[in-house]
Amino acid sequence: MISGLPPVRIVLAALLSLMFVLAVGPGARGQSIYVDPRQPVADPVLSLPYAFYNENFGYAAGWVHAIGGVPEPQSTLLATGIVGSAGSGMVALLGRDIRVPGTDRFFVDPIMSVGYFNTIESYIDGNPKFPSERAGSNQSDEDNFVDGTGWDNLARLRIKYVLPIGFGHNEIVTTQKIDRGLPMDSRAADLSWNPLESGKSYLEVRPFYRWQEIDGDEVESDLKTNGLELSYFWDNRDFVPNPSVGNSLRLVANRDFGLFDSSDSWSVVQAEIDGYVPLGATKRFRQRVIAFDFWTVDSPSWDARDNGEIRHRPPPYTGATLGGLWRMRGFPSQRFNDKAAIYYALELRLIPEWNPFTNWPTLQKHLGVQWLQFVPFVEVGRVAPSWDAQNLHQSMQWDVGFGIRAWAKGLVVRFDTAVSNEGAGVQMMVAQPFQF
Repeated sequence: MISGLPPVRIVLAALLSLMFVLAVGPGARGQSIYVDPRQPVADPVLSLPYAFYNENFGYAAGWVHAIGGVPEPQSTLLATGIVGSAGSGMVALLGRDIRVPGTDRFFVDPIMSVGYFNTIESYIDGNPKFPSERAGSNQSDEDNFVDGTGWDNLARLRIKYVLPIGFGHNEIVTTQKIDRGLPMDSRAADLSWNPLESGKSYLEVRPFYRWQEIDGDEVESDLKTNGLELSYFWDNRDFVPNPSVGNSLRLVANRDFGLFDSSDSWSVVQAEIDGYVPLGATKRFRQRVIAFDFWTVDSPSWDARDNGEIRHRPPPYTGATLGGLWRMRGFPSQRFNDKAAIYYALELRLIPEWNPFTNWPTLQKHLGVQWLQFVPFVEVGRVAPSWDAQNLHQSMQWDVGFGIRAWAKGLVVRFDTAVSNEGAGVQMMVAQPFQF
């Protein structure tokens, strides 16, 4: 199932993310500004065409226009559009770390995209070959999905408030000096397990809307959802783009109230914690780190009827979902979805002294690659019809993989390959996979 090109959602995310990397210029993430005294300041404006080919788009062309450091040094704005000979196309507008005018501690991250796709694969019920099996469940067949054409449109606005505790008491926007993509001054000695003293804490509110339409031979789906996401995020890591020590914690509650044109009401609660253990540098490696992640989710509103109908369930692209860019990278996007899920990951992140891009000054001028990172990793997880610790740890799915990542113009670009019992998958994205 996974051999060949990934589903259209993965392809689009990879493409947009790579454009985002090139667009940023000076690093700016999570109310942080990264300054390299050894490097000249990059041009904050990027506007260029690009082209690619795959089975979903055919021959495709696009344009990206982005501005870094606007309206403030920590902010980024981006717009991109894509059209393909196969009849697919989309446009997207993105913003990151934009301070709300007249405030000190409020920031917003807006995103909006509109797309029409000639190939959409979704692990939802409707495939006539599997009449008695729920698509996406832990024991479901890998071919139990439906495909078709349709629209996939979304709009989200994350509103973030930096709490005046921990490092956030005195540092709303943090400036860190870096040397070849790594911080010059370690904050390891300042970190503790007390959020009142260490790290930055955020209260976040995210209104969201998404409409996904699938018109296929087996099923016609018109799924609309809107609502609010509330979360608390404690970021206690030494260097957000590529931590070497520390931890972070996120607690999230999502609610679709069933208002306006929503297809149904639903609720989701989830928690994630990640941590980092430094192994120290050697003559060959600038940095060696063990990184781990734990994530779990449940949908309290889930109502399974005796006739097999499920009411008040979150859409398959949210909630208890495994597979794709972030979790269980050896499986297709949203391969598994159910009422509850659990997930574990372990990575060994190695940054060698060797950087071949330093030998190619012309290419380096445009890419700005300061380090490469090699990452063997393993993941386990499963979805289930109820949140039960014993059940969630039986018959778990697994994959093992290897990633190549790079610090390029202020962002981490990653290329992960993973192998599972259903084949092999390739995931391309911006940012490390934990706490996205």
